Amino acid sequence: MTGDEWTTGPALRRVLAQAGGPELLELLAEGLSGADLTTLLLEVFRRRAEGLGPSDVMRRYRTDRFVIPASLPFTELRRAEDALLAALPVDFEVLALSPLVPLATHTAVATVDPRKVVATVRGSEVAADPTNGLALEAARRRARALAGDPRSALPVRLAASQRVVRAQHFDAPGMLAHFQLFGFVTAGRDTGGRAFEQQHLVEHLRFAVRALARAGVCRAEIRLTCLDEATAPVLARTRAELSGTPGVDVVDDPDRKTGRGYYTGLCYKIYAVLGEDRLEVGDGGFADWTRQLVGNRKERLLIGGVGVDRLATALMASTATGS
Repeated sequence: MTGDEWTTGPALRRVLAQAGGPELLELLAEGLSGADLTTLLLEVFRRRAEGLGPSDVMRRYRTDRFVIPASLPFTELRRAEDALLAALPVDFEVLALSPLVPLATHTAVATVDPRKVVATVRGSEVAADPTNGLALEAARRRARALAGDPRSALPVRLAASQRVVRAQHFDAPGMLAHFQLFGFVTAGRDTGGRAFEQQHLVEHLRFAVRALARAGVCRAEIRLTCLDEATAPVLARTRAELSGTPGVDVVDDPDRKTGRGYYTGLCYKIYAVLGEDRLEVGDGGFADWTRQLVGNRKERLLIGGVGVDRLATALMASTATGS
């Protein structure tokens, strides 16, 4: 690390100046083994915890956005989650994911800034998106299938509902420190002609449409974004297959800004249409995560997620307006 690098952030510069300079950061980040760093941090937090009393805990509970309960009623969240589970194709296996994943899970293969993830002192991090954990498990299963048959194209379909934490701070309404996400992934192999992309993208989108319909959302909008001209035929065929679906509008969204560099080839967003308003409830697309995790360029992965809190909000609004 150069002197310029450690001084780029004023908060970090202040802390390091007080603690002895950039050498401390280099020692903690690179000089200690993972086990030794864990030992050190466990002792630091043990001492800090011993110095706190009930009033300190209560004061933190009142002010820490990461620890307060969800603002939405549990019954509404459960209603939205039940609609998603009921609509899920039978080929998907629903997992009960751990709330923790290995350190760098959200960074090593995805493009998430580590500062947006809550790391632990034990070399893990709190789940920020269930699709990352599902991708790890899908990669493990695909690697096992390839060990038995190097040309195995057997798809792995997994889903999970998980309360996740995002560390970045948002001032915009509806942006929460923790929220429920229903994630679903399909991992498999490129068999030519972009058959994987076509089959599973339509499957994911039809699932989302069914889920919204089961939840009582009368109209939905799917916005498709082509990130690579090579996937344009997939977008066209997907739009054609979904055309005429009752209560669903499928439109191209070439100007989408988010997700570029995160998704590959093609991505989508799903909106619940509530009168004149549109509420984003779902997001997904193709990613190269299993290709990297398995170490095989033929591997393919499609990920998707529906915000359970967002869907519950849409249900409550739909019930209130009768739309």
